[in-house]
Amino acid sequence: MTELETLRADAARRSGAGYGEGALIVCDRLVRIYSAEGIEVQALQGLDLVIAPGELTAMVGASGSGKSTLMNILAGLDAPTAGVVRVAGHDLGSMSARERVQYRRSVVGFIWQQTSRNLLPYLTGLQNVELPLRFAGASRSVRRSRALELLEMLGVAHCARRRPDEMSGGEQQRVAIGVALAGAPTLLLADEPTGELDTETAAAVFGALQAANAELGVTVLVVTHDLEVSAMVRRVIAIADGRTSTETLRSDSTDGGGLGHAVEYAVVDRSGRLQLPHEMTDALGIRDRVRLEAEPDHIGVWPDSPSALPTTSPAPPAADAQPSPIEVADAASASISGQADG
Repeated sequence: MTELETLRADAARRSGAGYGEGALIVCDRLVRIYSAEGIEVQALQGLDLVIAPGELTAMVGASGSGKSTLMNILAGLDAPTAGVVRVAGHDLGSMSARERVQYRRSVVGFIWQQTSRNLLPYLTGLQNVELPLRFAGASRSVRRSRALELLEMLGVAHCARRRPDEMSGGEQQRVAIGVALAGAPTLLLADEPTGELDTETAAAVFGALQAANAELGVTVLVVTHDLEVSAMVRRVIAIADGRTSTETLRSDSTDGGGLGHAVEYAVVDRSGRLQLPHEMTDALGIRDRVRLEAEPDHIGVWPDSPSALPTTSPAPPAADAQPSPIEVADAASASISGQADG
C-alpha cells in the first residue's frame, strides 16, 4: 500500500471516531497534491480544522501557504487528494460532479476578491441578487422580496437599480455578499473581500459580513491579509506550509465594548505535530532534531546539543504562577511561552 493509500485509509477509519462531531466544517488530515510536468506540489499537507456553526472566523497565511486551496475545496470548486473534509454533513471528497453543483447552489456562498468576478456587468444590483434564486426556481415575487431584503440589510438598497459600473468598489462587494446569501447558504466563504479596498470601505464591507453572521446565523470564513479585519473576529487561524499553524483567540472586552485581549496559541494537530515559530528556533539554534522532556506542567523542548540538555530538573512553579504550555531552552535554560498577545 502506497503512502497516499495509507493516508486515505487512515482518514476514513478515523472519520467516524467522533472528531469534529457537531461542527459545521471538519478537515481531518486533508491533503491536496497538484501535479504538473512530472512535478508534485503538496498544497495541503495533512491539514486539520474544525469550525462550529455560527462562527465568524478569519484565516491568514503567506502566499503559497495553502489557504486558497483550502477555500476552493470548501467551496466545492476543487477536490481533496486524501483525507476527510465535511461541510454541513456533506462529504466533499466523495461527491459527484452533479452533487458538487447542488452543493454550491444550496450549502455554500462564495465571494471573490476581484469585484468583477462577483457580479454580471449588464445586470443591476437587484437583478444580480435575484439570479441565484431564479436558477433555484423561486417565483418572481419571492426573488424580488428576498433580494430587496438582503440589499437593505447590507446597506446597499440604493444600488438596486444600478449596474456594477455605477457602483463604488465597496458597494459592489456588498451587493456581491447579497448574491452569495441569496440562496440562504449555511456557509459563506470570502477570499480577500477587502483586498482591493481602502480602510474605510473595507470596514463597511466587513460590517456587512458581520451583519450576515449576526442576523442570518450563517457561518462566515474570511481569508484576509488585512490586520484591521483580523482584529475584529474572535478567532484567527494561521496556515503555514499546508497545515494549521497557530490560532489567535480574543475574549470579550471587560468594559463591554467589543473584543478585548488576544492570546495566540500554537496548534497541535491530530498527528501530534506542532510548528515552532522560526524566530524562537533560530535564536536557540534548533534544527533537525530536539529532545523532549515531560514535566508535570509542561513539555520541555531541548536543542540537539549535549551542552544544552538540562542536568537537573527545573524547580516546580509557584502556586500562583501561570505555566507555559511549551518551553524551549538553551544552555542557560531560556524559556519561551506557547502563548503570546495578538
